[in-house]
Amino acid sequence: MSTTIEQPRQFCTLGGQQSVVAIERAVPIVHGGPGCSNKLFGGMAFFNGFQGSGYAGGNAVAGTNSCEKDIVFGGEARLREVIDGALKVMDGDLFVVLTGCTADLVGDDTATVVSEYRERGVPIVHASTGGFKRNNYHGHELVVEAIIDQYLEPAPQIIPNLVNVWSVLPYQDTFWAGNLQAIRQLLEGLGLQANILFGHDSGGIDAWKKVPAAAFNIVLSPWTGLSIAKKLEQRFGTPYLHYPVLPIGAVETSQFLRVVGDFAQLQNKDVDRYIEKQEAYFYHYLDRSADFFMEMRWDLPARFINISDSFYSLGISRFLVNELGLKPGRQFITDNPPEEYREVLAGQFAKLAEKVSAEVTFTHDGGEIGSALRRETFDQPPLIIGTSWDRDLAKQIGGYHLSIALPITDRLVLDRAYVGYAGGLRLVEDIYAAVLITY
Repeated sequence: MSTTIEQPRQFCTLGGQQSVVAIERAVPIVHGGPGCSNKLFGGMAFFNGFQGSGYAGGNAVAGTNSCEKDIVFGGEARLREVIDGALKVMDGDLFVVLTGCTADLVGDDTATVVSEYRERGVPIVHASTGGFKRNNYHGHELVVEAIIDQYLEPAPQIIPNLVNVWSVLPYQDTFWAGNLQAIRQLLEGLGLQANILFGHDSGGIDAWKKVPAAAFNIVLSPWTGLSIAKKLEQRFGTPYLHYPVLPIGAVETSQFLRVVGDFAQLQNKDVDRYIEKQEAYFYHYLDRSADFFMEMRWDLPARFINISDSFYSLGISRFLVNELGLKPGRQFITDNPPEEYREVLAGQFAKLAEKVSAEVTFTHDGGEIGSALRRETFDQPPLIIGTSWDRDLAKQIGGYHLSIALPITDRLVLDRAYVGYAGGLRLVEDIYAAVLITY
């Protein structure tokens, strides 16, 4: 039975295109219908914090623009033409062919076409990303798995302290670039070498070639990236650490660093020394806000509602409960996590702190979210942490609003991050700036 989704917060599988764009000097080639690539760029990048097109994204993406002729008679010849053209005019270190709905439905043998070029020494892989398969989270995993299976080779030796990081989704997370840099800084503070793989100064294809040489993988999210880590463990024997909570603020970040330190068998005294320095920095600035909270306490929100992906909903909830003493309202998780992870996620929200829990609803339907919140009664104006879709909803229920998830059309995002100690301070600033501006 079909349903209508209001205010969508995710995209089709072909959205994996943006994961390719996030790899330095990687070039996507879309074998699909006209308009698909550009609409994905608009939804995932431009109207999501006004992120740029990247090195080879936006209007620079090469595509077959499959028409009726290609669907009836097959589009493999057209795909060869586009690949040949891209190799002539695009200066890339890795080319990734992504199939859209048309190519996957008619059964074009994209794998064989791409293998012809790979046999000639062209750095090229393909991913079957027909949009009807699932969402762009799945598309991201398909792109990464394609690179692992078709491009990477076993490493001659393991590089001590090299750690691959699988965490927030490029472009889907509006703050992905800053968050990944913040994760890098945290791990380097422990003496580890973080292999981030996406974003500015990540190393491009050279970083990807090091993936099999890592001492271990870190999956820093409730569920995204777990399948990738398991594939790397199966293919290269690389162990992985799964930490399900995005570390925001001092409490969670310090816990994360200690878990990493134990897993990496680092010296406890070195880990503790780094944590103590970072906590001193965090609490110094948080203490400065005490006068503000005391003077304004009658007008500040006491309850918060998250409408966002699971990694933000869980991470922000833990931070606001444990660091700022706010009470959780209903939490809406919008990234449609697979069923096998939902019970675990619900369990995490059931123990945000001692005797503090939150009700969780898994939905990416803005209409359902709006209807549920309009039926509730609030003693004080609630804080709505969600998307630009939710601005009007916040006004209707008399709440405050901050956009932190796709789509974001009321903020320009450059390298802002919410991860870590500094990220927690930025989140406090942004939340209460949104509160004060509505006074």
